[in-house]
Amino acid sequence: MGSRRNALSVAGTGLAAVSGLAWWAFWHEPRSVRLRRLTINPPRWPAELDGLTVAVIADLHSGAPHVDARRVERIVRRLNREGPVLAALLGDYTDPAVALGHRVEPEDVARALGRLEPALGSFAVLGNHDWHEHGGAMPRALRAEGIVVLENDAVAVDGAPAPLWIAGVADATTRTPSLEQALAVVPTEDPVLLLSHNPDLFPEVPGRVALTLAGHTHGAQVDLPVVRDKVTPSDHGAHYTNGHQIEGGRHLFVSPGVGTSRLPVRFRARPEITLLRLAA
Repeated sequence: MGSRRNALSVAGTGLAAVSGLAWWAFWHEPRSVRLRRLTINPPRWPAELDGLTVAVIADLHSGAPHVDARRVERIVRRLNREGPVLAALLGDYTDPAVALGHRVEPEDVARALGRLEPALGSFAVLGNHDWHEHGGAMPRALRAEGIVVLENDAVAVDGAPAPLWIAGVADATTRTPSLEQALAVVPTEDPVLLLSHNPDLFPEVPGRVALTLAGHTHGAQVDLPVVRDKVTPSDHGAHYTNGHQIEGGRHLFVSPGVGTSRLPVRFRARPEITLLRLAA
């Protein structure tokens, strides 16, 4: 009798642990979007631009169970309270293909993102899901809200206290990215921030780029040893999964993003919006 009670107790404990883990990974963590503040010292960053702040939003995947238009609006309000100078939007704005998801129109998410109030503007690239789901409708919707959409192109930032350029490359899985084309108009001596939805391009980024910003990897989404190398959507496995990295003097920041892909799950890969402070 005692052994039976012990077995039932162990089974009950195991069931509770599994239930708690499922609640955390499928409900709590995917909905717990944090605001992270990080200071980066890009090489040769001019003193006139010291302290410039960039709000980074990646991989909303709105339409997934945990990200609807209202959540995007809350994210926008939260970042506006921080008063960023620039906003970098790194693609995959909607994704109705996530399990249990629903369709969000490009205009709806673009309208919410259009309420961002960075002093010097919002700049965007497109992700693979944007092209898969909406094609040209997504860049049209973003541009209609005053957001600068870049695809193998660059623009000078009007109103910056020193020359500053934002470049953006096409998505690496659905389009044809060209660093040469994106940087062609940027004077060699001027600082440039590069936006790329996919970080796989980073090994090819020239040293003249002050900082590359990317998303796409979702922090592996399920960040467990061995598993993360299998689930991270990158040719480099989990190498470019998350955070600030320096290789050969070149700087990369990979956002873990906000939403989820395929399954509405995150574990040890908390969703994030980021406020980067770029220091001389």
